[in-house]
Amino acid sequence: MRRANSRMAWRFVILLGVVSLFADMTYEAARSITGPFLAVLGASATVVGIVAGLGELIGYGLRIVSGVISDRTHRYWAITIVGYAVNLLAVPALALAGRWEIAAVLIMAERFGKAIRTPARDAMLSHAARGLGRGWAFGIHEAMDQIGALIGPMIVAGVLAWKGSYESGFAVLAVPAFLALAVLAIARINYPQPHDLEPSFRGLEAGGLRSTFWFYLMAVACIALGFADYPLAAFHMKTKGIMADKWIPLIYAGAMGVDALSALAFGRLYDKKGIRALFIVVALSAWSAPLVFLSGPGLLLLGMTLWGIGMGAQESVIRAVVADIVPRDRRATGYGVFHAGFGLAWFAGSALMGFLYDRSVTALAAFSVVSQFASLPVLYSVQKRLHPKRASMEQKG
Repeated sequence: MRRANSRMAWRFVILLGVVSLFADMTYEAARSITGPFLAVLGASATVVGIVAGLGELIGYGLRIVSGVISDRTHRYWAITIVGYAVNLLAVPALALAGRWEIAAVLIMAERFGKAIRTPARDAMLSHAARGLGRGWAFGIHEAMDQIGALIGPMIVAGVLAWKGSYESGFAVLAVPAFLALAVLAIARINYPQPHDLEPSFRGLEAGGLRSTFWFYLMAVACIALGFADYPLAAFHMKTKGIMADKWIPLIYAGAMGVDALSALAFGRLYDKKGIRALFIVVALSAWSAPLVFLSGPGLLLLGMTLWGIGMGAQESVIRAVVADIVPRDRRATGYGVFHAGFGLAWFAGSALMGFLYDRSVTALAAFSVVSQFASLPVLYSVQKRLHPKRASMEQKG
């Protein structure tokens, strides 16, 4: 019986992974060209910035609402399907926009759809992951996600080279969008009650989001605050003449490859070592900013490798810990609050690092390192709450 349940859980994880592969192929491809597309339609740089910023604010901020509604109504599948439909169908619709105002609404609709479906989707995934090793299951999901994120922009680049039309690029993305929805429908038909894949589990603290969750959110917010965005790193490479233009997207693609491998490796490590896996991640990724912003091409590539390691861990280990802290019936709420808090910290840190870059690159690098290392004592506090006996033995040793 246990082996049969394990097989069912793995199939569910793989199905959701395939959905994410096609979904990322769709909207990551679109995100790679929405800026120049808005410019072609006549939007100003200010409009592009506002649309991007507001879209991300919607994409993270509304996850709290979506998570709470998911847990209160228990309509996880309905909310996930509606979210994916809005998220994905808005992309090929951009081919018909014609005006930047319509395109802006569709871009924000895509982010709105992602906000709707992410907490419910992650909650369902966490149920299947319980008996498989949550770090490994979330790592598999993230690796498949990143495969789509790599393929999508390449497809759009090929269409642009062939047709020379942004509209054609968006139209082609209807194919992976509908494939994602088709696989999602298959998952819904075969697994109507994903929570049955997880044994009854009340979490570390029954009743909801208690102190351990909030301490953990505080720790990962420190990591998010100090994690530099790739656009800022790419801006640095371009303006300082460190890398030729043709290499900048390839460096990003390489970092995404490291991201996928990191998600698998650190996901497996989390299942063996617990939250201590994050200590190793922070010790590595914290040095990415100094290497990227204060060195030449060789060390910059090492810095981007460490950056990719951090990204992979964020999408595997960090999500897996939430599932181990939050009770099953509050899981979507937990993910909604977590994603919103993490996202807001990320954007605050990105804005501050952009401000620091214009004044002192050294200050930017120092802020990044200090902020990420500030997470370690808080993570240790969380570890003591999760494994009090183990932490006590380590202190005596």
